[in-house]
This record gives sequence, structure tokens and C-alpha cells, in this order.
Amino acid sequence: MMDNAGRMSLGILLMIGFCVLAPLQDSFAKLIGGAVAVGLVAATRFLFQAGLLLPVAMTFGWLHRPGRREIGLHLLRGALLLVATAFFFTALRFMPIADAIAIFFVEPFILTLLGGLLLGEPIGPRRYIACGVGFAGALLIIQPSFQEVGAVAFLPLVTALCFAFYMILTRQMATRMHPITLQVYTGLAALALAAPLLWVFKGSGFAPLDASWPTPDMLRLLVALGVVATLSHVCLSFALSLAPASLLAPLQYLEIVSATVLGFYIFGDLPDGLSVAGIVLIVASGLFVFLRERHLERRPTPQP
Repeated sequence: MMDNAGRMSLGILLMIGFCVLAPLQDSFAKLIGGAVAVGLVAATRFLFQAGLLLPVAMTFGWLHRPGRREIGLHLLRGALLLVATAFFFTALRFMPIADAIAIFFVEPFILTLLGGLLLGEPIGPRRYIACGVGFAGALLIIQPSFQEVGAVAFLPLVTALCFAFYMILTRQMATRMHPITLQVYTGLAALALAAPLLWVFKGSGFAPLDASWPTPDMLRLLVALGVVATLSHVCLSFALSLAPASLLAPLQYLEIVSATVLGFYIFGDLPDGLSVAGIVLIVASGLFVFLRERHLERRPTPQP
């Protein structure tokens, strides 16, 4: 049996693996660009997630028959993740990967605020200020991007909002089933929603959903994207099952480092001065929120 220190170390390694693989998935999406309808790219990502993990879950007996309420929650989670993925992949067609990921990292601030509004979690003035500073950092990145690509620069914000709601649902469901099972049902739910849309819009001329069969080169990129996306989320799921989120959350900002390296190496993109300032504000504010929440979790509860 692995001791607690070993579990923590493995969880940290898996989280680092996620932070390397996730921007790699985004790089494949950016390389695909407008050559494939974004709806098909998103659907392919979930096709591989379900197709690769379903046999594993069946082999180990991790599946169960979900009830009606659970099916509804899986469909809602699938819809949120499908929209988040499609919007983010659309943004990547026009924006540097590091900028898009940095804007997306306002998600912890949205999650903090939603936790207060929807779950009644207490939020002190310092965390409110940190959230405001984080949003200001996002605006520093959005401003030059908006001048270049228009409203597309706001798509990572929509992705962050959808993902925050997705995480709230995940918090409620993750304790009741195996991480792989949750990933399987999420992939199946998103695929069940995406497939009819692609069928309805076939031949419509609506570029995001009017899909045609990809070329061999694009097909290889789609396969790579699907496999890497699946592996990255498996790493994330198991990391969260091995180590506390308060320990792993700050490591997520390694994604920005990986995205910057990949963006420069593959596309020649480097963040400009305003973007760097925005990234610094987002990372600093995010780390403060995480550390503050961790401190409050450790503080003894007053006795009556």
C-alpha cells in the first residue's frame, strides 16, 4: 500500500502531467484551425474520451446504472463541457495559446464567487479583492486581443464561466463514483448532445457545425487531440483523488508556462507586455485565493 506521502507525490506528478498535456491538446486544436468544423473537433475529443475509457470501466466493474436525476446531471455537465470546449477551440484559431489559457484562468475566481452565491460558502473581503484584481488582469490580456480579433477575445471568459458551473456539479458527483466512471459518462453525455447537432447542421453552411470528412492530415491531428485530451483528464481525475485540491490547484498555473513554450516553439507566439502584466496579475491573485482558502480550511473551528 502507498503511504500518504507517496500518494501526495504521485498526485503532484499527475497534476504536472496534466499541465503539460492540456496545452498540447490545445496546440493540436490550433493546428487544425478552420480546416475542420469546431463542432466536429469538440465531438471527436469526447468520442475518444468515451471510447478509450468505457472498456476500462467495464473491465474493472466501475460502471453502474445511473438514475434519472443522475442522467440529467451528466447531460448538464456534458453540455457545459461541450460548450466550453467548442468556444475555447474557436478562440485558439485566432489567439495565442498562452493568452487564451491565461484568460481562462479567471475560472477559479468565478468558482469562488459562485461558491458564495450558490453554495453559501463564506467569502471574505480579501478574496473579493483578489478576484477583482484577477479579472483586471484578464482585461489587460483581452484589450489588445479584442483590437486584433474582436469579440472572439471574450470566448475564453465564456469557457471559464461554463467550466466553473461544471466544476460545481463535479464537486457534488465526484464523491459518489470512480473518477474514470465520471469521465466515461461525461464523454457519452457530450457526444450524445453533439452528434444530433452535427447531423442537423450537415450541409447548412453554418461553419462551426457543418462538418465534412477531414483530410488524412487533419484526421491524424484529430486522433492525437482525442488521445491527449483523454490522457490529460485521466491525470487530472486521479491527481485529485490522490492529493487535496488545495495542494494541487496552484500547480495548474504551470499550464501557462507549457502553453507559452509550445506557442513559441510551434507558432512563434510570445505574450506582449500587456499580456505578461495580465498573466502576472491573474497568477498572483489566483495563488492568493488558493492560499487563503487553504489557510481557512486549516483554521480551527470555534467551539460554542
